[in-house]
Amino acid sequence: MRAQLRGFEVITGGWRQLIPMPALGAIAVVAALVWTPPVRSEHSPNGSSGQAAIPQVAGGPEIGAWGFDLAGMDRSIRAGDDFFGYANGGWARHAAIPADQGVNDVFSRLEQLSAERTRAILEAVAREPGSKIGDFYASFLDRRIVDARGLTPIAPTLGLIDAATTPAELAGVMGRLARSGVTGPFEVWVEADDKNPDSAAFQLAQAGLGLPSRDDYLSNDAEIAAHRTAYRAYLIRLLSLAGASQTIPRADAVLAFETALAKAQAPLVDIQDVDSQYNPRTTDQLAKATPSFAWPALFDALGLASHSRLIARQPDAIARSAALIAATPVPVFRDYLRLRTLDTFAPYLAQPFVDAAFEFHGKALEGTSENQPLWKRASDTVALAMGDDIGRIYVERYFPSKAKAEADALVRNVLDAWDRHLQGLRWMSPKTRSRARAKLAALVMEIGYPRHWRDYSELAIQRNDLAGNVMRSNAFEYDRLLHKLGRPYDKTEWYTQLPAMGVNGYANHKTNQVVFSAGLLQPPFFDADADAGVNYGAIGSVIAHEIGHEFDQQGARYDERGRLSDWWTPTDVKRFKSLTATLVAQYNRYEPLPGKHIDGKVTLAENIADLAGVTIAYDAYKTSLHGSPAPVLDGFSGDQRFFLGWAQIWRCVYRRPVLLQRLMTDIHSPVQQRVATVRNVDAWYPAFGVGTGKRLYLPPAQRVRIW
Repeated sequence: MRAQLRGFEVITGGWRQLIPMPALGAIAVVAALVWTPPVRSEHSPNGSSGQAAIPQVAGGPEIGAWGFDLAGMDRSIRAGDDFFGYANGGWARHAAIPADQGVNDVFSRLEQLSAERTRAILEAVAREPGSKIGDFYASFLDRRIVDARGLTPIAPTLGLIDAATTPAELAGVMGRLARSGVTGPFEVWVEADDKNPDSAAFQLAQAGLGLPSRDDYLSNDAEIAAHRTAYRAYLIRLLSLAGASQTIPRADAVLAFETALAKAQAPLVDIQDVDSQYNPRTTDQLAKATPSFAWPALFDALGLASHSRLIARQPDAIARSAALIAATPVPVFRDYLRLRTLDTFAPYLAQPFVDAAFEFHGKALEGTSENQPLWKRASDTVALAMGDDIGRIYVERYFPSKAKAEADALVRNVLDAWDRHLQGLRWMSPKTRSRARAKLAALVMEIGYPRHWRDYSELAIQRNDLAGNVMRSNAFEYDRLLHKLGRPYDKTEWYTQLPAMGVNGYANHKTNQVVFSAGLLQPPFFDADADAGVNYGAIGSVIAHEIGHEFDQQGARYDERGRLSDWWTPTDVKRFKSLTATLVAQYNRYEPLPGKHIDGKVTLAENIADLAGVTIAYDAYKTSLHGSPAPVLDGFSGDQRFFLGWAQIWRCVYRRPVLLQRLMTDIHSPVQQRVATVRNVDAWYPAFGVGTGKRLYLPPAQRVRIW
């Protein structure tokens, strides 16, 4: 997977990008929850799958006797020295990373399960032509047709690029490409307006880099430089496969252009400031700010003729990028657009293109040695393009009403715990506290599946046209979003990137909406038959984490109506920054790879949410006991089971290239440090007898307490 902050693929590998995600700050993704595990670079010696055996107990929990895999622990490690290793060391020691993946973690296991279930659904409907999801799936599997067609499916698009001979014509082509899913120097999408969330607004942001991050172009690190070398080879290969001549100088010119584009862009830490990301502009204002670029041609191609207002996410970077485009020779920019198109559609073209894309994105960037099976790439593509048509069937088959009811009850307890903590917060003034509680009360919790299923009746799918199906799906989604402009914004709608069978969750600040998909609500995150302590430590902490995003340094800028506004008192803002500065310093000291530290500022929102998640979920768990003591199970107390439940969901090993990339691009800390947030929670210390002298020990005065 290419971990991205906008336009990213949901979760850790599988769902391929079709349309852009909202800009960072508008949405917090539960790990999008992206996880970074201890480093492993090869399969385990015994060739095992790396997954711990899961005992099947009739009428009981799926994992172990009470929801936790005891065999996966390493009790030779002291909990106070390395809580991740104590809870997960046995599992990690024997875990193998599948050849087609960059990590082996809980989430990839659930993704695999979801993909297999999706495959069963799609194969059943694909037997008879006429079902759109079935025909889409069949179009991916029929390699004979795909290979025979070669470049034909995207030949008209490449022809448009070749026919453009002026900057204005190229700007128009940029807009047409964006509508079909090809992201150029500017990324565009539609979502709620930050300061008027009842209405939709067109969004414009910096984009267009073929490497995962800005730093990939600018860093002198040897490993990162190797990425540039691999990317150059990939560009040369794409041009060659497309029948171009002079491939080396043309690829070098495009790489030079992208390097200049990277220099023009704002760094990751800057785009996390939600206030700086809200810059209403008219199309005329942008055109006047950078008159050298053909803005009118771009806006006309994007379908904005009757919508002159938009939000510029990084206006200075956008202006610099526009000036760079205007100064770039037409043949070079034409090649840039050609290569962006070839890269976007390579996975859906003839086998040489598929192999070239995997060689770069899979082998070079992630260290994987095999591409994912054809059926999985097929099911993932259809699931992202037409997720609700699959989701309806998936929920009927795999998300029983008991699981839904139990999850809803746990959510209510977590919400109540959050309210209690807000009421008792000493550092927050009564005025701000009252508004915070009002925002909490206004949260809309979406559990399992959306309220309304999407209608794909206007989407044309052909059984013999894979790349065309992908292109039309992208255009369908773009037009669907564009249709929202000038109309009331539906705050109940789920983002396309997370269908019901996806394995993820998110908090949307503008809609006061927290979403968890049915695909995530499975063991070890949640099991209706497991011990309450494990469930609260796992899914309870994740739910409290996502709610916490509504009050982190980004979410706290949005009020109970989802408006970007100043609703905290200046004194409360100052106190909050003082508390979070300590957390920044704590995470800055972590060094997951030699010489590579976590950036405490970049990861701050997620670190705040992790701490809040464990803190609030622990309170919810204790309250759920109604004053009765938790039983001791296999020698573990209820408190111990809670913290073990938290640690178990972060079981993960990964390839070094993936961790390196995530330290550069990911807003989440690596898993060992995510698990280690327990060192800030007072209840963890007596639960495991952690005292002075242990590596994770923090004196009470140094423990970060925010919520």
